[in-house]
Amino acid sequence: MSAWKTIRDGLAAWWHVALPGTIIIGIVTAARLTGMLQWLEWKAFDQGLRLRPAEPVDERILIVGINETDIQRARTYPISDDILAALLKELQANQAAVIGLDIVRDLPVPPGHTALVEAFQNPRVIAVEKVLYPPIKPPPTLPSEQIGFVDALLDADRSLRRSLLGTSDLRNNWHFSLTLRLAETYLATQHVALENGIRDPGAMRFGGVELTRFQPNFGGYISTDAGGNQVMLNFRSGPKPFRIVSLQDVRSGKVDPAWIRNRIVLIGITASSVKDVVNVSAIDRDNPAQIYGVEAQAHAVSQIVSAVLDQRPLFNAWADGWEYIWIVGWGVVGICLGRVIRAPFGLMLGLAIACITLISISYGLLLLGWWIPMVPALLVLLLNGAGLTVFYRYEQDLRSRLQDRQRVIDHTFNAIHNGPLQTLASLMRQMQSQELSSSQILVELQQLDRELRSVYDSVCQEALEQSHHFHLSYECELNLQEPLDKVLQEVYSSVMERDLPCFKALKVQLVTFEALDERYLSVEKKRSLCRFLEEALCNVGKHAVNATRLEVRCSYSQGCNLLQVMDNGSGSNPAPPEGMGTQQAKRLAKQLRGKFLREERSTGGTLCELRWTVKKAWFWSR
Repeated sequence: MSAWKTIRDGLAAWWHVALPGTIIIGIVTAARLTGMLQWLEWKAFDQGLRLRPAEPVDERILIVGINETDIQRARTYPISDDILAALLKELQANQAAVIGLDIVRDLPVPPGHTALVEAFQNPRVIAVEKVLYPPIKPPPTLPSEQIGFVDALLDADRSLRRSLLGTSDLRNNWHFSLTLRLAETYLATQHVALENGIRDPGAMRFGGVELTRFQPNFGGYISTDAGGNQVMLNFRSGPKPFRIVSLQDVRSGKVDPAWIRNRIVLIGITASSVKDVVNVSAIDRDNPAQIYGVEAQAHAVSQIVSAVLDQRPLFNAWADGWEYIWIVGWGVVGICLGRVIRAPFGLMLGLAIACITLISISYGLLLLGWWIPMVPALLVLLLNGAGLTVFYRYEQDLRSRLQDRQRVIDHTFNAIHNGPLQTLASLMRQMQSQELSSSQILVELQQLDRELRSVYDSVCQEALEQSHHFHLSYECELNLQEPLDKVLQEVYSSVMERDLPCFKALKVQLVTFEALDERYLSVEKKRSLCRFLEEALCNVGKHAVNATRLEVRCSYSQGCNLLQVMDNGSGSNPAPPEGMGTQQAKRLAKQLRGKFLREERSTGGTLCELRWTVKKAWFWSR
């Protein structure tokens, strides 16, 4: 029963400090559920992608960028149909696997429209349209298999993180993206066909690779529109993910034909004056905020092709339940650190190790294609570990002040109870029996006066100085830094010299003071043990009527300390109901995680003992 009570008390202490931590976890979880942490999670996700090791150039893709110099040479913008037709024919002559023209051509741009229409007859040429608002039509002569939309899905911070592979228009007609058309055509040359998903029938699949569909609560997103068929973009890392050549380089024959043969070729605008750019924060480059639209298309195509042919990971996310278990788990870690480690430096070191571990796990999983909630987990860890330390310190200081106040009360009671009151009781007994003369009464009253005045000095020394001494009386001070068994023996010797009525009949005193295990005993607990022994002996002197035998034992055996006082009094003058001394003894036993016993012996007399184990419970923190 005592062990279970100890465990229960320990758990109650844990719950007392865990309650504010639980509230913090609830607040952070609620903030995430309402989308308040979404922006932070996006930024952490972007930073993790920027810190990835550089990947080699994807040689399957070539970008032909029409730059400022090309526009100046053409002396016109938009680039005319004849220039584009010549470029397409040059790339077709070099046996490009598939060509994506990321330039809108819903209307002719003369001259050369007929030549461009002829170039479009090649089934390996994919032109573009826009399906979402505002819609832009594709070239009118192309079949739907050679058309892909280039609509981009931007997040609330205007950054691109998702790729839209398929969507429906206002007439509910389904359209595929330029990204998907290019990947489908290229992978067909590798004998890999586009099919429906197996785990998720609504997803798209190339061979054994299923393109994980974006869901409303994917990763750090909260209640996001997941309409159409979307996937997260795993941008290719490195300063130069693709080869980029200019229009003039191709027309002048400066491009190695091997860069074109059996490759995916994307044609787009890379002139800063045209502003065909998109915000991307996940790429580590000189200006990570913006890349050209044709580069974004190259990243989206490369992601699919590399996943199918190279097993490069696509992004996945945990189910919502597992994400919140993860967050709560790190919140509990923070609570444990704040509860167990009280030293500021130790707490900072523990939190640093925990944060590094959390960030390392999150980053490692990101490299493997898993986006897990790092920001909310980090918040609950830091708030519970460091932020609640202020609360714990305040609660601990408040408890310490209350304990100090209780110690003052206890010591004041002991100083009065075991000093002046005993002198007064003796004086009253002698006056009743008319044993004292007037002069003797005066001496006793003077003694009482000194003892009463010494109470104030004793309380000040105990409560204010917090010294390593125990003031047994106004003329007896014990050093608590000495071995506890010797200190207790001095307490015994001093108390037995007091003029208490039941001490006079004692004929046999069996006294044993052996060394105790003093580990985990603070100075205050040693002081309380001295008071316990003083109180127990005074009770014998006051209440053990006709006692002739006194046994006092102080010993240590098998991990247990024992402090015991027994007498053989007749009990005709029983002790009063439970008083302050008994309450103090019970409180001391609880602090020591031990047991206090006071009972009448069957053979006569009273047993008063205190037992406590030395081993410190793992959950206990003083």
